[in-house]
Amino acid sequence: MRVLVVTAGSVGDVMPYTGLGVRLREAGHEVVLATHAGFETLVRARGLGFRPLPVDPRAELASAGGQELARAGNGPAAMVSLMRMAREFAPELCRGVLAAVEQGADAVLLSTSLARPGHLVTRALDVPGMGVYLQPWAPTGDFPSAVFGGGRSLGRWANRASGHAVLALLDRVYATGVRDLRTHLGLPKGADRGSVRRESGAWPVRYAYSPTVVPRPADWPAAAQVAGYLWPARAEGWSPDPRLTDFLQAGPPPVFIGFGSVVTDAGRLSRIAVDALRAAGVRGVVQAGWSGLRACGDDVLTVGEVPHDWLFPRMSALVHAAGAGTTAAGLRAGVPAVPVPVQLDQTFWAARLTALGVSPGPVPFRRLTAERLAEAIRRAVGTPGYRTRARDLAGRIAAEDGAGQVVEAVGRLG
Repeated sequence: MRVLVVTAGSVGDVMPYTGLGVRLREAGHEVVLATHAGFETLVRARGLGFRPLPVDPRAELASAGGQELARAGNGPAAMVSLMRMAREFAPELCRGVLAAVEQGADAVLLSTSLARPGHLVTRALDVPGMGVYLQPWAPTGDFPSAVFGGGRSLGRWANRASGHAVLALLDRVYATGVRDLRTHLGLPKGADRGSVRRESGAWPVRYAYSPTVVPRPADWPAAAQVAGYLWPARAEGWSPDPRLTDFLQAGPPPVFIGFGSVVTDAGRLSRIAVDALRAAGVRGVVQAGWSGLRACGDDVLTVGEVPHDWLFPRMSALVHAAGAGTTAAGLRAGVPAVPVPVQLDQTFWAARLTALGVSPGPVPFRRLTAERLAEAIRRAVGTPGYRTRARDLAGRIAAEDGAGQVVEAVGRLG
């Protein structure tokens, strides 16, 4: 079967699907990943086919709209900022999804960000499709929308209402692009109307996170199931930089600091990272990420892209923005976390890490200082209970097979 995986966003929105792609290929499928052109090398290095989608997410996050989104964090203000930014490129992205599917596929797997146009296209072209989501998406009374309410329950009615509101806002973001798709495909005006109807109905979705981390709500439709995490595939032939292995062997396990696809003032964030590490009395590995962080010294090393499944088990604690993928990698490694959430669903995952007992609590990015970060690092490293609970949780996650469940579901689509 020719399987097309379609996703958009940052590195964390792409990497988990490379692991799924490899598992699908091992099961005998021909796999192509459609995403932004800047990720082509990353995808092909995993032995997968590639189809380009428009838009440069790094440039968008560095733009005035992207910086406004970072300042807004999450909640209503963040959703408004996201709408302003995304509406500009949504029509182009919709056309890219259509072009990718029109090149041929027997089944299409869609991420949360592209479910709206992707569902319309697959139904119009009569191609079986399903959602493979990295975050909770369907409305539920158990918790608020992951990109809206953060980690604090608003009450069952308001929790569900927030989920409906986010889906309605997403429809507005894609309104122009979807209208253009309907015209191009010759569909009636009301065809495939409304994300709420799709996510609350019988369209199949597999949620790619651990049910141990976020249990499946009982009020979700039967078609929505929590499968387990998808683990990014390593580039073929990858090996660690000797500078990194030498640094790790030269002293006790360091603390990882990385903010992934967050684009912000690299100089300020680098100074905070180094000052916090030294105030806490620990060594550090700082990942440059999209901001281009830089740190140097005998007690700190800056690295580029390093597979988290190799790096994180060698750390004493992890400081990160709490994106879905990095949160998953830290839980898999069994290492305590200091989440520094910046925007959208990161506050949700930071709250989960705290509730699971593997973190002393978040340090919100807007209130980040070297002093606050140093104190959180000291607690994460110096409190044995965090590592004990992290290791216990890692053991339970290791028994799950999210990719296997998705592969099985794909087999039923054909």
